[in-house]
Amino acid sequence: MPTDHISEVGNVYDVVRRYGLAILAAIAALLLRQALSPLLGESNPYHTVWAAVFFSVWYCGLGPAIVTTLLSMVGVWYWFLAPAGSFTLRDPKTAISGMVGFLVLSSLIIALGEANRRSHARMRSAEEQLRKAHNELEIKVQERTADLHLANESLRELSSRLQQSRDEERRHISRELHDSVGQLLAALSMNIAVVRRQSDRLDSMGARAISENAAMVDQIAREIRTISHLLHPPLLDAAGLASALRWYVDGFSERSKIKVDVDIPEEFGRLPDEMEIAIFRMVQECLTNIHRHSGGTSGAIRVRQEDHRILVEVQDQGKGIPLEKQHELNSSGRTGVGFRGMRERLGQQGGTLEIRSNGTGTTVTAILPLREPAIAEARSEARSEARSEERSEGRSEASSEKRSEGRPLAST
Repeated sequence: MPTDHISEVGNVYDVVRRYGLAILAAIAALLLRQALSPLLGESNPYHTVWAAVFFSVWYCGLGPAIVTTLLSMVGVWYWFLAPAGSFTLRDPKTAISGMVGFLVLSSLIIALGEANRRSHARMRSAEEQLRKAHNELEIKVQERTADLHLANESLRELSSRLQQSRDEERRHISRELHDSVGQLLAALSMNIAVVRRQSDRLDSMGARAISENAAMVDQIAREIRTISHLLHPPLLDAAGLASALRWYVDGFSERSKIKVDVDIPEEFGRLPDEMEIAIFRMVQECLTNIHRHSGGTSGAIRVRQEDHRILVEVQDQGKGIPLEKQHELNSSGRTGVGFRGMRERLGQQGGTLEIRSNGTGTTVTAILPLREPAIAEARSEARSEARSEERSEGRSEASSEKRSEGRPLAST
């Protein structure tokens, strides 16, 4: 209510101001004509009042312009048409025709001015509506952008949680394979060893079967150990990224016959767990791509720390990647599953991935920001993890000894 009242008062004030200016314009025009009477005489008494009419039409509006016209005509009639100072006319025909002509021309001027005013008003209204629509659209775009940003953040958070859950599940399965299946296979191998020591009591087929069983158990144990280590290398938790990468590269080179040089400074310390896993999986994926696609026989891995950043570079001497494929891989759109996974892992750590390739090989570079508090926390977690690993291994070895002590006796 107070706002409406203020608006009404403002409208009344504007109307009074416009009509007041129109009346003042008419009076000023008549006074100016009076001052110019010695120069102009009795001819053309409407000279100055045209200016008042134009001013009222341009600035004051329709109603004030009509008031100015009527006041000007009455003033000219009384003061400037002979005899002056009276409403009687010496030459009524000429005077009335002059007044009618003044009214007609003034009406035409008022009509044209009002049409122009309304046209400008419509244009201002259209511009205002357009501006309002633009502002509303801008607000909606900002709201949609905020919603999209929030959805992307939620999606990234969900992806990060899924990735962490998958890593935890891999770690759990790896430990279960090592602690449970691995220990059972060790006990089975010891039982077979007891039987082999008594193979002289068996015929040749039985002895050969025992020997083959022992070889198969050893092969199964190696396969399970390899699977366990590939799911989650224990060295990554116990000794850190540098040791885990060297171990993995040694096994990769032995299996693929591809020579890979590893360049990691000796003083390279521990990193946060998620960052170490991200770097290890990136190197793992890159070496897999080298084996499958590059056709090269050598590669290199360089890991270094500079300017609070970790730089990881994996390079091969293969046939390279076509330019079209490079654009796809460097874009956020059509990329392979492996590179998309690498980007997601590195992106969760605030890192970036870059791929460069030519006819002589390919280089994949990852850059991850490093924060000092995170390093200290990672070192503390690594020490506690190492202590828990030692306690866990001690318990598993003790339980293994108990099982191995009981099982050979059962077989005999």
